[in-house]
Formats: sequence, structure tokens, C-alpha cells
Amino acid sequence: MASLNVGNLGEYLREQRRTAQLSLRQLAEAAGVSNPYLSQIERGLRKPSAEVLQQVAKALRISAETLYVRAGILDERDREELETRAAVLADPSINERQKQVLLQIYDSFRKENALDTGGGTGDAGTGAGSTEL
Repeated sequence: MASLNVGNLGEYLREQRRTAQLSLRQLAEAAGVSNPYLSQIERGLRKPSAEVLQQVAKALRISAETLYVRAGILDERDREELETRAAVLADPSINERQKQVLLQIYDSFRKENALDTGGGTGDAGTGAGSTEL
């Protein structure tokens, strides 16, 4: 099963590289990995580390979390949470304190909803007033 994940990862990387109109050599250089190594990843022969995936994602200007999911390092729910956190942290219109408070509220809602065995989101209004800012 791991080889299937690596194959899917390689195909996805190749597709993203072509969409970005980069040669294999250009992407390898931008990501700081060797050309043969990147070629092996694209062909599904090698499973890259999270660090290499992060470098490749940065060079392609795509989400590292998406690559982690493709490689089987993260599951989809983890990726969604990380992308939400990254979006909050990257927002230039709010200051650092506001970002931290927003993430604390987000965490409290996630914990509250995880306690719901019904899987529903419950009443969005409940609990909001109990969070201290």
C-alpha cells in the first residue's frame, strides 16, 4: 500500500511541476534536491521525507500538507486543520495576539465538537460566550 501512495505522490508532483512549467532540473534546484532523486520520487521509486516534501512544496508554491496527505504522512482531517491554522497565521490583516486568540477559539470549538458523539456541529451559538478572551 505504501508504494501506491508513493506512486500517487509522484504522479501528483509531476502534474504540479508541469502546471508550474518547470523542468525536473529546475524544480530539483529550487527544492535543493538532486535531479536523479526527484526523478525517482516522481516515478514512485523513492519515498521522500517530510522535510524534502516541504522543500518541494515551497518550490512549487503549493501546500506541504497536501503532499503529506499524498505521501501518507497525514490523513485528510489533519491536513484540513493544518491548512486552517496556516490561513489564520498567514493573514496580514490581524495581529499576532488576534491570531493566537482566534486559534484558541478554533481549538475550543474542535474539542467541543469532538465530544459530540452524534458528529453534528451543534448550535454554533453555544460555547462562544464561555470562551474568555
